[in-house]
Amino acid sequence: MHRITVNTSVPYDVLIERGLLARLGELTARVLAPGRTAAILSDSNVWPLYGDAAAQSLKDAGFTTCHYVFPAGESSKTPETLVSFVEFLAESGLTRSDFVVALGGGVTGDMGGLAASLYQRGIDCVQVPTSLLAMVDSSVGGKTAVDLPQGKNLMGTFTQPRLVVCDPDVLRTLKPEVYNEGMAEVIKYGMFGNRKLLQQLSEDETDIADIIAVCVEMKRVVVDEDEKENGARQILNFGHTIGHAVERLSHFSIYHGEGVAIGMAVMTRGCVRLGCCPRECDEILEPLLARYHLPNQTDLPTDDLVAACQADKKRRGSRITLIEPDAPGSCTLVPSDFNDLRVIIDAGRDAL
Repeated sequence: MHRITVNTSVPYDVLIERGLLARLGELTARVLAPGRTAAILSDSNVWPLYGDAAAQSLKDAGFTTCHYVFPAGESSKTPETLVSFVEFLAESGLTRSDFVVALGGGVTGDMGGLAASLYQRGIDCVQVPTSLLAMVDSSVGGKTAVDLPQGKNLMGTFTQPRLVVCDPDVLRTLKPEVYNEGMAEVIKYGMFGNRKLLQQLSEDETDIADIIAVCVEMKRVVVDEDEKENGARQILNFGHTIGHAVERLSHFSIYHGEGVAIGMAVMTRGCVRLGCCPRECDEILEPLLARYHLPNQTDLPTDDLVAACQADKKRRGSRITLIEPDAPGSCTLVPSDFNDLRVIIDAGRDAL
Protein backbone atom coordinates (compact mmCIF):
# COMPACT_ATOMS: atom_id res chain seq x y z
CA MET A 1 0.00 0.00 0.00
CA HIS A 2 1.13 3.54 -0.75
CA ARG A 3 0.69 5.71 2.36
CA ILE A 4 1.40 9.43 1.92
CA THR A 5 1.03 11.73 4.92
CA VAL A 6 0.00 15.31 4.17
CA ASN A 7 1.36 17.51 6.95
CA THR A 8 -1.07 20.41 6.86
CA SER A 9 -2.75 22.10 9.83
CA VAL A 10 -4.71 18.85 10.18
CA PRO A 11 -2.35 16.01 9.09
CA TYR A 12 -3.91 13.05 7.29
CA ASP A 13 -2.98 10.02 5.22
CA VAL A 14 -3.69 9.33 1.58
CA LEU A 15 -3.93 5.55 1.09
CA ILE A 16 -3.57 4.03 -2.39
CA GLU A 17 -4.04 0.33 -3.11
CA ARG A 18 -6.30 -1.92 -5.15
CA GLY A 19 -9.21 -3.29 -3.14
CA LEU A 20 -9.28 -0.54 -0.50
CA LEU A 21 -12.97 0.27 -0.99
CA ALA A 22 -13.86 -3.00 0.77
CA ARG A 23 -11.70 -1.86 3.72
CA LEU A 24 -13.17 1.66 3.93
CA GLY A 25 -14.81 1.08 7.29
CA GLU A 26 -11.75 -0.55 8.85
CA LEU A 27 -9.46 2.26 7.63
CA THR A 28 -11.87 4.98 8.72
CA ALA A 29 -12.17 3.43 12.19
CA ARG A 30 -8.44 4.00 12.67
CA VAL A 31 -8.94 7.79 12.59
CA LEU A 32 -12.60 8.23 13.61
CA ALA A 33 -14.10 6.23 16.45
CA PRO A 34 -16.90 3.80 15.50
CA GLY A 35 -20.43 4.56 16.67
CA ARG A 36 -20.62 7.77 14.67
CA THR A 37 -22.89 8.40 11.71
CA ALA A 38 -21.30 8.57 8.26
CA ALA A 39 -23.35 10.64 5.79
CA ILE A 40 -22.30 9.41 2.34
CA LEU A 41 -22.52 11.96 -0.47
CA SER A 42 -22.47 10.49 -3.97
CA ASP A 43 -23.81 11.09 -7.45
CA SER A 44 -26.25 9.21 -9.65
CA ASN A 45 -23.44 7.51 -11.59
CA VAL A 46 -21.25 6.39 -8.69
CA TRP A 47 -23.81 5.40 -6.05
CA PRO A 48 -25.31 2.48 -8.04
CA LEU A 49 -21.80 1.11 -8.61
CA TYR A 50 -20.14 1.55 -5.22
CA GLY A 51 -22.61 2.97 -2.73
CA ASP A 52 -23.76 -0.31 -1.20
CA ALA A 53 -20.19 -1.60 -0.85
CA ALA A 54 -19.02 1.61 0.86
CA ALA A 55 -22.00 1.70 3.20
CA GLN A 56 -21.66 -1.99 4.12
CA SER A 57 -17.96 -1.61 4.87
CA LEU A 58 -18.69 1.32 7.17
CA LYS A 59 -21.51 -0.56 8.91
CA ASP A 60 -19.29 -3.63 9.41
CA ALA A 61 -16.79 -1.36 11.19
CA GLY A 62 -19.43 -0.08 13.61
CA PHE A 63 -20.64 3.10 11.91
CA THR A 64 -24.22 4.10 11.19
CA THR A 65 -24.79 5.35 7.64
CA CYS A 66 -27.17 7.47 5.62
CA HIS A 67 -26.74 8.68 2.06
CA TYR A 68 -27.60 11.53 -0.28
CA VAL A 69 -27.42 11.14 -4.07
CA PHE A 70 -27.43 14.10 -6.49
CA PRO A 71 -27.57 14.17 -10.32
CA ALA A 72 -24.10 13.53 -11.75
CA GLY A 73 -22.26 16.35 -13.50
CA GLU A 74 -20.70 19.79 -13.04
CA SER A 75 -24.16 21.37 -13.43
CA SER A 76 -24.98 20.04 -9.94
CA LYS A 77 -22.00 21.76 -8.33
CA THR A 78 -24.11 24.69 -7.14
CA PRO A 79 -25.04 26.46 -3.90
CA GLU A 80 -28.52 24.94 -4.28
CA THR A 81 -27.22 21.36 -4.24
CA LEU A 82 -24.85 22.23 -1.39
CA VAL A 83 -27.65 23.68 0.77
CA SER A 84 -29.88 20.72 -0.01
CA PHE A 85 -27.19 18.34 1.26
CA VAL A 86 -26.53 20.43 4.38
CA GLU A 87 -30.26 20.38 5.10
CA PHE A 88 -30.15 16.59 4.68
CA LEU A 89 -27.41 16.43 7.32
CA ALA A 90 -29.62 18.38 9.72
CA GLU A 91 -32.73 16.31 8.91
CA SER A 92 -30.69 13.14 9.52
CA GLY A 93 -29.72 14.38 12.97
CA LEU A 94 -25.96 14.54 12.44
CA THR A 95 -23.99 16.10 15.29
CA ARG A 96 -20.46 17.45 15.53
CA SER A 97 -19.14 13.97 16.27
CA ASP A 98 -20.44 12.61 12.94
CA PHE A 99 -18.83 12.95 9.51
CA VAL A 100 -19.27 13.12 5.75
CA VAL A 101 -17.94 10.53 3.30
CA ALA A 102 -17.48 11.99 -0.19
CA LEU A 103 -17.77 9.00 -2.53
CA GLY A 104 -17.22 10.09 -6.12
CA GLY A 105 -15.26 12.32 -8.44
CA GLY A 106 -14.15 15.92 -8.14
CA VAL A 107 -17.64 17.43 -7.95
CA THR A 108 -18.61 15.12 -5.09
CA GLY A 109 -15.35 15.68 -3.25
CA ASP A 110 -15.59 19.45 -3.54
CA MET A 111 -19.18 19.59 -2.33
CA GLY A 112 -18.74 16.97 0.38
CA GLY A 113 -15.74 18.76 1.84
CA LEU A 114 -17.44 22.15 1.68
CA ALA A 115 -20.62 20.87 3.29
CA ALA A 116 -18.60 19.26 6.10
CA SER A 117 -16.76 22.54 6.70
CA LEU A 118 -20.06 24.45 7.00
CA TYR A 119 -22.36 22.10 8.89
CA GLN A 120 -22.40 23.05 12.58
CA ARG A 121 -19.25 25.12 11.85
CA GLY A 122 -17.32 22.06 10.83
CA ILE A 123 -17.47 18.26 11.00
CA ASP A 124 -15.01 15.69 9.71
CA CYS A 125 -14.83 14.46 6.13
CA VAL A 126 -13.37 11.33 4.53
CA GLN A 127 -12.61 11.53 0.82
CA VAL A 128 -13.13 8.39 -1.29
CA PRO A 129 -12.30 9.49 -4.84
CA THR A 130 -13.61 7.29 -7.65
CA SER A 131 -12.20 9.15 -10.68
CA LEU A 132 -8.57 9.42 -11.72
CA LEU A 133 -8.74 13.21 -11.61
CA ALA A 134 -10.01 13.15 -8.03
CA MET A 135 -7.40 10.61 -6.95
CA VAL A 136 -4.40 12.48 -8.30
CA ASP A 137 -5.57 15.99 -7.53
CA SER A 138 -8.87 17.25 -6.16
CA SER A 139 -9.27 14.90 -3.17
CA VAL A 140 -5.92 15.99 -1.72
CA GLY A 141 -5.07 19.44 -0.40
CA GLY A 142 -8.30 20.64 1.14
CA LYS A 143 -9.74 22.79 -1.66
CA THR A 144 -13.55 22.61 -1.47
CA ALA A 145 -15.99 24.71 -3.47
CA VAL A 146 -19.10 25.10 -5.60
CA ASP A 147 -19.52 27.13 -8.76
CA LEU A 148 -21.40 30.42 -9.13
CA PRO A 149 -22.91 31.82 -12.33
CA GLN A 150 -20.01 34.29 -12.35
CA GLY A 151 -17.28 31.65 -12.30
CA LYS A 152 -15.97 28.24 -11.27
CA ASN A 153 -15.18 27.40 -7.61
CA LEU A 154 -15.88 30.95 -6.41
CA MET A 155 -17.54 29.87 -3.13
CA GLY A 156 -15.44 27.56 -1.01
CA THR A 157 -13.05 26.91 1.82
CA PHE A 158 -9.72 25.28 2.52
CA THR A 159 -10.78 22.27 4.61
CA GLN A 160 -8.50 19.27 4.96
CA PRO A 161 -10.04 15.77 5.12
CA ARG A 162 -9.28 13.32 7.90
CA LEU A 163 -8.45 10.53 5.43
CA VAL A 164 -8.28 9.90 1.67
CA VAL A 165 -8.88 6.33 0.43
CA CYS A 166 -7.96 5.62 -3.21
CA ASP A 167 -8.87 2.26 -4.75
CA PRO A 168 -7.59 2.13 -8.35
CA ASP A 169 -9.86 -0.85 -9.07
CA VAL A 170 -12.84 1.50 -9.32
CA LEU A 171 -11.24 3.22 -12.31
CA ARG A 172 -12.18 0.21 -14.45
CA THR A 173 -15.78 1.44 -14.63
CA LEU A 174 -14.91 4.93 -15.90
CA LYS A 175 -15.85 5.93 -19.41
CA PRO A 176 -12.68 6.36 -21.51
CA GLU A 177 -13.17 10.12 -21.79
CA VAL A 178 -13.48 10.44 -17.99
CA TYR A 179 -10.31 8.41 -17.47
CA ASN A 180 -8.51 10.52 -20.06
CA GLU A 181 -9.51 13.81 -18.46
CA GLY A 182 -7.80 12.55 -15.31
CA MET A 183 -4.68 11.94 -17.38
CA ALA A 184 -4.67 15.66 -18.21
CA GLU A 185 -4.01 16.37 -14.53
CA VAL A 186 -1.32 13.67 -14.48
CA ILE A 187 0.36 15.30 -17.49
CA LYS A 188 0.14 18.61 -15.64
CA TYR A 189 2.25 17.19 -12.80
CA GLY A 190 4.89 16.07 -15.27
CA MET A 191 4.94 19.41 -17.07
CA PHE A 192 5.45 21.55 -13.99
CA GLY A 193 7.84 19.36 -12.08
CA ASN A 194 8.66 15.81 -13.18
CA ARG A 195 10.23 15.06 -16.54
CA LYS A 196 10.61 11.40 -15.61
CA LEU A 197 6.83 11.16 -15.23
CA LEU A 198 6.40 12.61 -18.73
CA GLN A 199 8.61 9.82 -20.05
CA GLN A 200 6.62 7.19 -18.15
CA LEU A 201 3.38 8.47 -19.65
CA SER A 202 4.73 7.98 -23.15
CA GLU A 203 5.39 4.29 -22.47
CA ASP A 204 2.93 1.44 -22.85
CA GLU A 205 3.49 -0.19 -19.45
CA THR A 206 2.50 2.01 -16.52
CA ASP A 207 1.09 1.00 -13.13
CA ILE A 208 -1.70 3.46 -12.44
CA ALA A 209 -1.40 3.01 -8.65
CA ASP A 210 2.24 4.07 -8.87
CA ILE A 211 1.34 7.02 -11.11
CA ILE A 212 -1.31 8.16 -8.62
CA ALA A 213 1.22 7.90 -5.78
CA VAL A 214 3.79 9.99 -7.70
CA CYS A 215 1.24 12.74 -8.30
CA VAL A 216 -0.04 12.73 -4.71
CA GLU A 217 3.51 12.89 -3.35
CA MET A 218 4.25 15.86 -5.61
CA LYS A 219 1.10 17.59 -4.40
CA ARG A 220 1.94 16.77 -0.78
CA VAL A 221 5.26 18.58 -1.05
CA VAL A 222 3.62 21.70 -2.46
CA VAL A 223 0.64 21.71 -0.07
CA ASP A 224 2.87 21.14 2.97
CA GLU A 225 4.75 24.30 2.01
CA ASP A 226 1.75 26.45 1.07
CA GLU A 227 -1.55 25.13 2.41
CA LYS A 228 -3.66 28.20 1.50
CA GLU A 229 -2.22 28.82 -1.99
CA ASN A 230 -0.50 32.12 -1.28
CA GLY A 231 2.70 31.23 -3.11
CA ALA A 232 4.28 27.99 -4.26
CA ARG A 233 1.00 26.05 -4.41
CA GLN A 234 -0.08 28.14 -7.39
CA ILE A 235 2.21 25.96 -9.54
CA LEU A 236 -0.54 23.31 -9.36
CA ASN A 237 -2.73 25.60 -11.48
CA PHE A 238 -0.75 25.10 -14.69
CA GLY A 239 -3.35 25.09 -17.48
CA HIS A 240 -6.19 26.01 -15.14
CA THR A 241 -6.60 29.75 -15.71
CA ILE A 242 -7.35 29.37 -19.41
CA GLY A 243 -8.90 25.95 -18.82
CA HIS A 244 -11.48 27.26 -16.35
CA ALA A 245 -12.39 30.02 -18.80
CA VAL A 246 -12.94 27.46 -21.55
CA GLU A 247 -15.08 25.34 -19.23
CA ARG A 248 -17.25 28.26 -18.22
CA LEU A 249 -17.71 29.65 -21.73
CA SER A 250 -18.63 26.19 -23.01
CA HIS A 251 -21.29 26.02 -20.26
CA PHE A 252 -19.42 23.05 -18.76
CA SER A 253 -20.12 20.92 -21.82
CA ILE A 254 -16.51 19.69 -21.67
CA TYR A 255 -14.78 17.90 -18.82
CA HIS A 256 -12.52 19.79 -16.42
CA GLY A 257 -9.47 17.83 -17.57
CA GLU A 258 -10.24 18.70 -21.18
CA GLY A 259 -10.25 22.37 -20.25
CA VAL A 260 -6.93 21.93 -18.46
CA ALA A 261 -5.48 20.20 -21.53
CA ILE A 262 -6.49 23.13 -23.72
CA GLY A 263 -5.09 25.57 -21.17
CA MET A 264 -1.74 23.78 -21.00
CA ALA A 265 -1.46 23.58 -24.78
CA VAL A 266 -2.33 27.25 -25.39
CA MET A 267 0.01 28.43 -22.62
CA THR A 268 2.88 26.23 -23.83
CA ARG A 269 2.57 27.22 -27.49
CA GLY A 270 2.28 30.87 -26.51
CA CYS A 271 5.40 30.69 -24.36
CA VAL A 272 7.32 28.95 -27.16
CA ARG A 273 6.34 31.62 -29.68
CA LEU A 274 7.20 34.41 -27.24
CA GLY A 275 10.62 32.87 -26.48
CA CYS A 276 9.85 32.00 -22.86
CA CYS A 277 10.52 28.27 -23.25
CA PRO A 278 12.10 25.89 -25.76
CA ARG A 279 10.02 24.24 -28.47
CA GLU A 280 10.78 20.91 -26.80
CA CYS A 281 8.11 21.70 -24.18
CA ASP A 282 5.44 21.66 -26.87
CA GLU A 283 7.01 18.65 -28.59
CA ILE A 284 6.62 16.66 -25.36
CA LEU A 285 3.17 17.96 -24.39
CA GLU A 286 1.28 17.67 -27.67
CA PRO A 287 1.93 13.93 -28.27
CA LEU A 288 0.86 13.14 -24.71
CA LEU A 289 -2.40 15.03 -25.16
CA ALA A 290 -2.97 13.16 -28.42
CA ARG A 291 -2.12 9.81 -26.76
CA TYR A 292 -4.95 10.32 -24.29
CA HIS A 293 -7.36 11.85 -26.84
CA LEU A 294 -7.35 15.24 -25.16
CA PRO A 295 -8.14 18.52 -26.96
CA ASN A 296 -5.43 21.12 -27.53
CA GLN A 297 -7.25 24.08 -29.10
CA THR A 298 -10.30 26.30 -28.66
CA ASP A 299 -12.27 28.45 -31.08
CA LEU A 300 -13.47 30.77 -28.33
CA PRO A 301 -12.57 34.44 -28.97
CA THR A 302 -9.59 35.81 -27.07
CA ASP A 303 -11.65 38.71 -25.67
CA ASP A 304 -14.16 36.27 -24.20
CA LEU A 305 -11.43 34.10 -22.70
CA VAL A 306 -9.69 37.06 -21.08
CA ALA A 307 -12.99 38.36 -19.69
CA ALA A 308 -13.73 34.94 -18.21
CA CYS A 309 -10.23 34.75 -16.73
CA GLN A 310 -10.87 38.05 -14.96
CA ALA A 311 -13.51 36.25 -12.88
CA ASP A 312 -10.97 33.60 -11.87
CA LYS A 313 -10.69 33.08 -8.11
CA LYS A 314 -6.89 33.34 -8.39
CA ARG A 315 -7.08 36.98 -9.48
CA ARG A 316 -5.63 39.50 -7.03
CA GLY A 317 -6.77 43.00 -7.92
CA SER A 318 -5.77 43.71 -11.51
CA ARG A 319 -3.06 41.04 -11.43
CA ILE A 320 -2.98 37.31 -11.90
CA THR A 321 -0.15 34.81 -11.55
CA LEU A 322 0.44 32.87 -14.75
CA ILE A 323 2.13 29.48 -14.65
CA GLU A 324 4.47 29.37 -17.63
CA PRO A 325 6.64 26.45 -18.78
CA ASP A 326 10.33 27.29 -18.96
CA ALA A 327 11.81 23.83 -19.67
CA PRO A 328 10.52 20.26 -20.01
CA GLY A 329 9.28 19.30 -16.54
CA SER A 330 9.57 22.83 -15.15
CA CYS A 331 7.24 25.82 -14.81
CA THR A 332 7.61 29.29 -13.32
CA LEU A 333 5.15 31.56 -11.51
CA VAL A 334 4.95 34.84 -13.41
CA PRO A 335 2.96 37.76 -11.85
CA SER A 336 1.20 39.32 -14.82
CA ASP A 337 -1.63 41.56 -15.92
CA PHE A 338 -4.46 40.57 -18.21
CA ASN A 339 -2.87 42.16 -21.24
CA ASP A 340 0.05 39.72 -20.81
CA LEU A 341 -2.48 36.89 -20.75
CA ARG A 342 -4.11 38.22 -23.90
CA VAL A 343 -0.77 38.22 -25.72
CA ILE A 344 -0.07 34.61 -24.66
CA ILE A 345 -3.52 33.39 -25.75
CA ASP A 346 -3.17 35.05 -29.15
CA ALA A 347 0.30 33.57 -29.59
CA GLY A 348 -0.75 30.11 -28.46
CA ARG A 349 -3.96 29.60 -30.36
CA ASP A 350 -2.61 27.68 -33.34
CA ALA A 351 -0.33 24.66 -33.61
CA LEU A 352 3.36 25.35 -34.00
